[in-house]
Amino acid sequence: MLSQLTIFELTEKLASGEVSAREATQACLDRIARVDGQLHAFLSYDAQDALAQADAADQRRAAAGDGRLLGVPIAIKDVIAVKNQPLNCGSKILGRFISPYDATVIEKLKAAGAIVFGRLNMDEFAMGSSTENSAFGATRNPWDLTRIPGGSSGGSAAAVAADEAFATLGSDTGGSIRQPAALCGCVGLKPTYGRVSRYGLVAFASSLDQIGPFTKDARDAATMLGVLSGRDDRDSTSVPEPVPDYTAALDGDLKGLKLGLPKEYLVGGLEPEVNDAVQAAMRRLEKLGAELVEISLPHTGYAVATYYIVATAEASANLARFDGIRYGARIDGKDPIDLYGRTRGAGFGAEVKRRIILGTYVLSSGYYDAYYLRAQKVRTLIRQDFLRAFEKVDAIVTPTTPTAAFKIGEKSDDPMQMYLSDIFTISCNLAGICGISVPCGFTKKPKLPIGLQLLGKPFGEEMLLKIAHAYEQSTNWRREKPVLGI
Repeated sequence: MLSQLTIFELTEKLASGEVSAREATQACLDRIARVDGQLHAFLSYDAQDALAQADAADQRRAAAGDGRLLGVPIAIKDVIAVKNQPLNCGSKILGRFISPYDATVIEKLKAAGAIVFGRLNMDEFAMGSSTENSAFGATRNPWDLTRIPGGSSGGSAAAVAADEAFATLGSDTGGSIRQPAALCGCVGLKPTYGRVSRYGLVAFASSLDQIGPFTKDARDAATMLGVLSGRDDRDSTSVPEPVPDYTAALDGDLKGLKLGLPKEYLVGGLEPEVNDAVQAAMRRLEKLGAELVEISLPHTGYAVATYYIVATAEASANLARFDGIRYGARIDGKDPIDLYGRTRGAGFGAEVKRRIILGTYVLSSGYYDAYYLRAQKVRTLIRQDFLRAFEKVDAIVTPTTPTAAFKIGEKSDDPMQMYLSDIFTISCNLAGICGISVPCGFTKKPKLPIGLQLLGKPFGEEMLLKIAHAYEQSTNWRREKPVLGI
């Protein structure tokens, strides 16, 4: 099946003329028509526009044009702006809003020749771990339609796992790329904060958010990151670090590398099958030449509390703009305050309201120092833990999630249990470092994917991709496919 190819495999066929961009795009559209009624990974897509882009890519290639992603169809999480496409963030409050501009990452994809199509489902405003919080209905896991795909970028992960797109974009504020990648059995990369421009990403928590790719393997992740990365004058938080050729680091050689095993992560709470798969992956890395070293990240226990103070405070500030006055949905009231209340009351879902209330509380007079300021201090300690660890090791190895995908509705009534789904991923965002999740096995009954997380030093994506690629080349996990629609 053409849509099962990796980006690397597809671009080889496109370059040789064996396959056209139109054929590749039509393969994705056919696959969506076949399986997305069950999955609900896509909120919308414009087939005519996608095929028109494909024809333009074929003409560009015929005229000796080039581009690293020329003719490759890539779908986008509904929190990233694409000109003339809907931008709803999985919420009712934006109504029928159409983006008037492209995000920087979209400009980069288009410049590289990618076919940018489709809006992918997500937890509302990226607030959730299961994609059950979408105002437009839940996305289902391709491996088991009774289970969640993870979140908040659940649609992005499910679309790649189900071969509806060759790659997708998501955003990661506390694990929203890595966690769904683990639960759906694909690769998800969260770059270092500042590596990829956030211009055109609708903000949830501005000091934590980062855009990154979902792909079928590490080589494709390296290709995507090379396209997406770089300084952007429109994003004051983007960093002018040189962008290396990430694919050049994929040499398979792990000899001499030291990989840290944080003792705080390998504790109770892990499902036995998850623990077994991660332990087996660690032994595999040792056989490939890496040395495993026990390390300590002593402030790990404070990460969840710190995250849910910082993230909700920033969300409270960022979501104040959705008020029914300037754009999006509007429900009139007897005065402006009544209008705000009616619009936000009807437009936001329960989880978004919960986080706005929490964030407003921790920022309020009398509580700012007790909560928000203290959380920022602990955040600094968490970052320092990682920086000290990276003086001893080249990367850190952990589980991505404590469990495999849980059933839809299983944790809907218990927000704390839902929040703990991200226990291994949120520290990465607080510290501003990079992380990647790669498939490392499956549970037995039912068969559900398990992810291995690699964490790297700031701007250490080359090292992560090198390790991830070497590991996956020594296993066959990435070749496994869900039976959905086959």
